[in-house]
Amino acid sequence: MSTISRAAQFAQRTAHLRASTIREMLKVTQQPDVISFGGGLPAPELFPTEAIARACSRVMERLGPAALQYSVTEGIPEMRVWIAERLTRRFGRIFEAESVQIVNGSQQGLDLVGKVFLDPGDHVVLEDPSYLGAIQAFDAYQTRYLTVDTDEDGLLPDSLERVLERADPFPKFLYLVPNFQNPTGRTLSGRRREKVVRVCEHFGLPIVEDDPYGELRFEGSDLPPLISYESAAPIVYLGTGSKIMAPGMRIAWLVIPDDEIREKIVLAKQGADLHSGTFAQYVFHEYAMDGDAFDAHVRTIAQTYARRRGVMAESLAEFMPEGVRFTRPSGGMFLWVTVPEVDTTELLRISTESKVVFVPGVNFYPGRNVNDGMRLNFSNASEKNIRVGVERLGHAIRVYKGVS
Repeated sequence: MSTISRAAQFAQRTAHLRASTIREMLKVTQQPDVISFGGGLPAPELFPTEAIARACSRVMERLGPAALQYSVTEGIPEMRVWIAERLTRRFGRIFEAESVQIVNGSQQGLDLVGKVFLDPGDHVVLEDPSYLGAIQAFDAYQTRYLTVDTDEDGLLPDSLERVLERADPFPKFLYLVPNFQNPTGRTLSGRRREKVVRVCEHFGLPIVEDDPYGELRFEGSDLPPLISYESAAPIVYLGTGSKIMAPGMRIAWLVIPDDEIREKIVLAKQGADLHSGTFAQYVFHEYAMDGDAFDAHVRTIAQTYARRRGVMAESLAEFMPEGVRFTRPSGGMFLWVTVPEVDTTELLRISTESKVVFVPGVNFYPGRNVNDGMRLNFSNASEKNIRVGVERLGHAIRVYKGVS
């Protein structure tokens, strides 16, 4: 009787999957005395729990069993219309409800994009560093990465053009987070946005634009999304309710004007889970339909995070050793710290002993070749804990360097 090894029982693509540092870190952060700047968690005290409870009751009173039944793959019509209308108001161009696909969190959206675009060995173009969750999603399809240089104003269009000119094989799409990027907090400048679109249009490269934080702006004016520019190259836009309502609802959306791409995504989602939760969609829509209350709720979130960002920036300026640099984002949930000549993976081991954790920056580089950065989340900790945690982190850096 022949046997096969345990490793041979699994698909080859599983060998490329990376463990989530953030998911593993959550085990540590369950300890009550640990201050976490690690996970990308919204502030739970801002969840509209009472309003959601009332929305649940109204949905059941109005729809009854229909709210608990199977639904269409694309999403309930009411949600798709609400998303299209909200984007139209925000960005000043017409979005059609027919182009909206509801997904089970943005992470599923990324997985579906990978499923319909990527074969083993295909290239994807990324910012360097880029969002860890996207890298994990695309890793499942045995993807290789081409990285584009960035600076304080985001992705460099000239670098993108050079990458595409040299690419062999040619990549399947560009993935980027233009607003308050995860992990750096940087925003792609207004003057670069159309340039990026035109470079991709010239080469016929699709764009996957991930915008989970766009409504969480603290200062300045909204910038047009890449999808708002007319382009012969297709653009897929991802948005989510996780940051403006509650992540446990798992309501997110793709906007896909290209009919052929959208049909492929619909088929892929049917194979994955048939459709996103009917009840959650109805509840989300019921709450969000009170536009004034919903907008006030989003403003409260942004104002709270703005204060916490300010406290974190001030604390970093006060407690970090000389030479440490950090971003000051105009929105979102993260800022990026660079600690020269420090391996932040090793630093995390020391800081954990001081009861403060973060995500080492190496996880956000596809080549895992840069070790001196770290991502700090400011949305989930109180202002008091932010100050205490940054002071602990500064102490950990000095211990690492042997100067404490």
